[in-house]
Amino acid sequence: MFPPVRADFDVDSDRRGRPWDSVIRVLWIIGEAAIVVAALAILYLAFRGPSGHRPPSAAPPAASPSSAQTAAGRVTDQGASQRPTAVPPTSAPPAAPSPSPSPSASPSQATGPLAAQAGPYLEGRQGKTEVAVYDLATGRQWTLGPRVPQAEESAVKLEVLEAVLHQRHVRRTVMSLSEQELTPPMIEQNDSAAITAMWRDAGDAKGMRAFDHAARLTHTSPSNCLQCPGASVPGWAKTTTTPQDQITLLRQLARPSGVLDSNDRKYALRLLENVAPAQRWGIAGGVPAGVTVALDNGLLRVAGKSDWQLNSAGWVTGDGRNYLIAVLSTHDPSERYGLDTLNHLGAKVWTALAPRRG
Repeated sequence: MFPPVRADFDVDSDRRGRPWDSVIRVLWIIGEAAIVVAALAILYLAFRGPSGHRPPSAAPPAASPSSAQTAAGRVTDQGASQRPTAVPPTSAPPAAPSPSPSPSASPSQATGPLAAQAGPYLEGRQGKTEVAVYDLATGRQWTLGPRVPQAEESAVKLEVLEAVLHQRHVRRTVMSLSEQELTPPMIEQNDSAAITAMWRDAGDAKGMRAFDHAARLTHTSPSNCLQCPGASVPGWAKTTTTPQDQITLLRQLARPSGVLDSNDRKYALRLLENVAPAQRWGIAGGVPAGVTVALDNGLLRVAGKSDWQLNSAGWVTGDGRNYLIAVLSTHDPSERYGLDTLNHLGAKVWTALAPRRG
């Protein structure tokens, strides 16, 4: 038999072992690889376009230098400490919500019942009169006057009553029997001795300041002395306040808050609604019978016979109205003159807040 034939024989067996054959073969392989890479590069450049950027239609427009300067100008106008706000797309700008009226906002003197009715009237009157009105139905508030604190006189009694009620509420106790006996003459009859006793129960000036802070009476300053040297009246009469703070005080009764509980609010309102007929002046002026008026008044001759302080504050509700009002008036030439001013003012506000018919 013949020997098996080998399939991997080399025809040119004489070339085995030549060292240059391996080198040439490697160079040949490298050359072929370079040709393939070059061909792929040419195909890539041919199909991807002349630049590496996306078509302009697919990219968002770049901000121009002028637009960048405009944005920088807005930041500067807002202040360096404020962050610039994002500008919404012009195609669908979001509608800005209209702010809801709030008593904490700057009250308006250009519109409302005070400018239209009370303003012209007070311009022809003597004395310095300040007014604040808060419409509970709409949440709008108006003020008129210089907003300078004036002496509360005996109108401080509502503040004293709320201070005592608040302290009992915080301590989870009830008013003592003596306090329950003092509050009706203090509120309904404007009894000075009862105010003095309740002022002491509230903790004098220190206790009153603590309550004012809790009730957010920011422009009310309790008198530091109860028996002030040279004064003919108790020191509590010299506690100073503003109509705006009196509105805040009344709001503790008109709306639930953490200052008074519901029973305290009802108790205080019942007293204010039952003031003696001799005390029903000021904001009650021109208000017809059948309308509920929770009233807190006070008056005193300041110096001599030609300088009177008259204050009137309260809650008027009925016949389509529901508002809080506070009036402070000083330097009135006489008691009668001041009473006329406040009575006419109360009537004008009542008329101005009449509901629209039809």
